Order: sequence, then structure tokens, then C-alpha cells
Amino acid sequence: MTVRMRHTRGHTNNRRAHHVLAKPAISKDEAGNAHLRHRVSKATGTYRGRKVIDLTAKLDKKAKATTSKENAR
Repeated sequence: MTVRMRHTRGHTNNRRAHHVLAKPAISKDEAGNAHLRHRVSKATGTYRGRKVIDLTAKLDKKAKATTSKENAR
């Protein structure tokens, strides 16, 4: 059997003060779209001013997969 020591309300509140949630760091790209910091912008596919992901090719690939799936049915 373990006996726990009691804590004052002040001690408990001091511990809980560190439980607060931080807001996510959001920044804007050149087009003004909001995105998380140190992440690729999903709207433009850019990171630090460079084009990293070709979104048109990605959308074409997704559309092609969808149409081939529908044709298989």
C-alpha cells in the first residue's frame, strides 16, 4: 500500500500551469496562404520560396486513379 503525500492548491496549480496548449506557429507564403511553419504549403507546393511539389501533376495522377477505379467497376 502506497501512501501519497498531499499537495497544496498552489503546488497543484503551479504544476498545471505548464499544461497550457500553445497555438500553432502559422506563417504565410508569397501568395498569402497560411501554412504551418517549416512545412510545405499545400495550396502552392512551395517551401522557402522554392517550388517543391508539382501540384498539377499530383492532381492529374489522382484524377487518373479515380477514373481508372470507376472504369474497373
